[in-house]
Amino acid sequence: MATAEHPELTLRAATEADLPAITDIYAHAVREGTASYELEPPSLAEMTDRFNALRSGGFPYLIAEGESGVLAYAYAGPFRPRPAYRFIVEDSIYVLPAAKGRGVGRVLLERLIEEVRQLGFRQIIAVIGDGHESSASVRLHRLLGFADSGRLVGSGFKHGRWLDTVFMQLSLNGGTELPPDPESMPERKFRGEA
Repeated sequence: MATAEHPELTLRAATEADLPAITDIYAHAVREGTASYELEPPSLAEMTDRFNALRSGGFPYLIAEGESGVLAYAYAGPFRPRPAYRFIVEDSIYVLPAAKGRGVGRVLLERLIEEVRQLGFRQIIAVIGDGHESSASVRLHRLLGFADSGRLVGSGFKHGRWLDTVFMQLSLNGGTELPPDPESMPERKFRGEA
């Protein structure tokens, strides 16, 4: 589906056919950037396993596509595996270097938030590596309503320097003000119905 603001973009669910492009985008982020604390880019096989685990769990995994192909991808996955965390997801978003600064990440993250909301989750957590104040990821998440919720100082070491990890949080569907919705995806999965 194209967006009104960016008619040249198509936002859609990722498929296995998109994984080579997704793997390349992530490999660049691992090699050149500090958003991911991985030191070696995962193989296509590993990225395929990760993709399949998220999709089989019912989590959204999206891409933004332009005329030249996949420009960005984003997904939500479990924040932690223990069942009491089932109402929280962690988001991840990576943008092709040539597509940065064009609003692609914002449009994609907006769509991801809406999909997470529709599934009935209550919180989205952003765990941002190298989360300094001028970080594009920190600024994007703030723009979309995420609030700062913590910082781990010097939690990573990459490219010869210590990096802080920033946690940001967005409440959805009433957050902690309402009891769990028994028809939400996390509750249905917990009961073994989804």
